[in-house]
Amino acid sequence: MTASHEYEEPDAAADGSERDWVSGYADADAEPAPGELDLEDRNALRRVAGLSTELQDITEVEYRQLLLERVVLVGVWMQGSVDDAENSLTELKLLAETAGSQVLEALIQRRRRPDPATYIGRGKVDSLREAVQTSGADTVICDGELAPSQLRNLEDRTKVKVVDRTALILDIFAQHAKSKEGKAQVELAQLQYQTQRLRGWGGNLSRQAGGRVGVQGGGIGGRGPGETKLETDRRRITTRIAKLRRELSSMQTTRVTQKAERRRRSVPSVSITGYTNAGKSSLLNRLTGAGVLVEDALFATLDPTTRRTTTSDGRVYTLSDTVGFVRHLPHQLVEAFRSTLEEVAESDLVLHVVDGSDPDPEGQLAAVREVLAQIGADRVPELVVVNKTDAADPMVVARLLAREPHAVTCSARTGEGIADVRAALELDLPRPRTRVEVLLPYARGDLLNQIHVHGEVEEVDHTADGTRVVARVNPDLAGALAEYAVGRLSDNPQR
Repeated sequence: MTASHEYEEPDAAADGSERDWVSGYADADAEPAPGELDLEDRNALRRVAGLSTELQDITEVEYRQLLLERVVLVGVWMQGSVDDAENSLTELKLLAETAGSQVLEALIQRRRRPDPATYIGRGKVDSLREAVQTSGADTVICDGELAPSQLRNLEDRTKVKVVDRTALILDIFAQHAKSKEGKAQVELAQLQYQTQRLRGWGGNLSRQAGGRVGVQGGGIGGRGPGETKLETDRRRITTRIAKLRRELSSMQTTRVTQKAERRRRSVPSVSITGYTNAGKSSLLNRLTGAGVLVEDALFATLDPTTRRTTTSDGRVYTLSDTVGFVRHLPHQLVEAFRSTLEEVAESDLVLHVVDGSDPDPEGQLAAVREVLAQIGADRVPELVVVNKTDAADPMVVARLLAREPHAVTCSARTGEGIADVRAALELDLPRPRTRVEVLLPYARGDLLNQIHVHGEVEEVDHTADGTRVVARVNPDLAGALAEYAVGRLSDNPQR
């Protein structure tokens, strides 16, 4: 963000003579009297060529290497073991590095609850300020969501920028959003977060915006009886939020149409969900050959990817990669991405991927299930996939399998166990409800193909009169097959 600075030209110098703050040249034939300048030249800005800094084009990666923020992490340990507290701060370090920061030091304090004024204890703020000054940090990142007063008090005491965990995650999402919908969702979440955190610097935002307003955003439309700059900014943010919500609503049209078509054809849908960087995209590539981005970074995938694939017996289903979750995921993000996350709640099966090599895989499972419950996806059948077994401790994997009886293990990187994942997935897919026995003429090969694609074939027998098929199909296809039925149709809602 580029800061803009405004300068006001004083009417007179201290000695009573008027200063020339802009290069001005008077008529050579009529030199102005001392203290006077030609009006036209006084009101003109003359550009001095050749004094701008020449910049070479660099990549974003090189830019981040050159301009990494130097940060100090600070957390409050309220419950659990010291390992839990250190794991949380380790995750905060990974988040900070993903956002483009260099972590210099990490501090943690044991408290029953955060201090309502300064997050950490007021006496510990002095220690934090010393750590900032000693390390040369320019930012403090707190492992929690801070109130506006806590942010302001910490900045006043440490004299550097202070951000909380929520702002950090929002910043990462903003960097990784690629699609138009993803960018709109992230902007909506950021504006919702900022609405309650607008504050002025030196009274700038508390000044009434009446009269002749010279600052950007004032003037006609920005004046009112007592409306302050702060109130004007809040009103504009509210207007922008409403516009983004309308845009996101219109963007859902294509996805809703595709979803309705899948439902009409009774195509089962499977959603891959889990903790960020657990290997969801790698698993999607292994199962479908989708070729989506795989990166060892947090929140590398924000835009959902859906691929059509088939089971070993030819049934068609869709597999969707979704955004990863994290502990204490900001509720603003859950609300903004609700339209995308609702696809998980409406799927037929959830592949819950967990990183077996993580220090706290059980914590990952709990954090993801907490978000799934918020979007109503906790009622969808779940298959736990313990990934990264090539790097995981076998004892940890055994512990997870004992804790999660409906689970399989694999390594999406090496391919080990992928066949087991595919087999377990196919067993959990919903089975077509209607069982039919039909004798299809050889001229109706199209119906036989639909049975293979959208149904589950149990028996096939080629006779002189046609192809006898016993299969399970969806109700729509069963209606099309009714005229060729030779056995009794029955509904069986088995999965």
